[in-house]
Amino acid sequence: MTAAKNFKVAFIGTGIMGAPIAGHIMDAGYDVTVYNRTKEKADALIARGATWADSPAVAAADADVVFTMVGYPSDVEDVYLSTDGLIRVAKKGAWLIDLTTSSPALARDIHDAAEVEDKHAFDCPVTGGEQGAIDGTLTLIVGAKEEDVAPVLPILESFSSKIFYFDAAGAGQTAKLCNQVSLAGCMVGMADALALAEQGGLDVSRMLEMVGSGMGGSRALTGLGPKALEGDYKPGFLVEHFRKDLGLAIEQSEDLDITLPGVETAFTLYDMLDQIGGGRLGTQALTLLYAEQADAVAAGLDWGKLDTSAFEPDDHDHECSCGHDHGHDHECTCGHDHDGDHECACGHGDGCHCEE
Repeated sequence: MTAAKNFKVAFIGTGIMGAPIAGHIMDAGYDVTVYNRTKEKADALIARGATWADSPAVAAADADVVFTMVGYPSDVEDVYLSTDGLIRVAKKGAWLIDLTTSSPALARDIHDAAEVEDKHAFDCPVTGGEQGAIDGTLTLIVGAKEEDVAPVLPILESFSSKIFYFDAAGAGQTAKLCNQVSLAGCMVGMADALALAEQGGLDVSRMLEMVGSGMGGSRALTGLGPKALEGDYKPGFLVEHFRKDLGLAIEQSEDLDITLPGVETAFTLYDMLDQIGGGRLGTQALTLLYAEQADAVAAGLDWGKLDTSAFEPDDHDHECSCGHDHGHDHECTCGHDHDGDHECACGHGDGCHCEE
């Protein structure tokens, strides 16, 4: 194969994260061809010299390295495994690198299918958000051994500051889900802390500085807390994509026969936020679930869209908000007293709008 600097690169998916990543690859001197379902999102790259392709197949046809960063596992499966997918159309010896946060099992399937076709595929989800993509400081989470990735390492280093190797196909995805699991707890903690401070009459900015300087701090709290406080819900990472990631983590936990109650709580809240119109906001918009209705409406949310069936009792049997079928003997872990009227799982108390 040609030397790394002479590799031709295809980049499929030039959205919030993909566009700046592709830009850094171009800045490193690589010839880049781009494809995106909405061409306008690739226009800035094209203006800088990227070549436009009308489909993923056309983009990949002459590429030595193909990157994908699409939305959902179903998109990944279609791009790689359809009849005109990358596994079939990419040239022999090509590297196929998926940056999407997706299913570990799907990543293994793609890797195995690529090897049969004499191509090299590995999962490489990223973390660092939009700002990390813009700055070129993303953390890469690789489902392959370091020595196996060496031929494409210079390209990976063009948009990252750290690379972690997890040695096996799909393991990068599992490790990324661990990141999302931890982040989920931080996001809920940040939203809870803001609500408690506001209702407790504190200077919320001072509270964020205090908590952020100690053991209660997190990058979620110090980075996204001030944005939420200012009413800035511009996405660095979309609610609908975070909800997707948490769903993948729950699926993985079910496959492993373990329970992740923190993730299940966070998924319930982000699912609620997505239902009422917050899917395209940033993850800090979780705080809007605690806000006055007028503030939520001003941000574009509509509580009337919420499916309240999950909160409705069925013949006096309480249904746990985790979504699992535990039978009649399951004791809910939400901590509510269910002998009387059940309090909505969203936690809003007297200000809840879930049933309006």
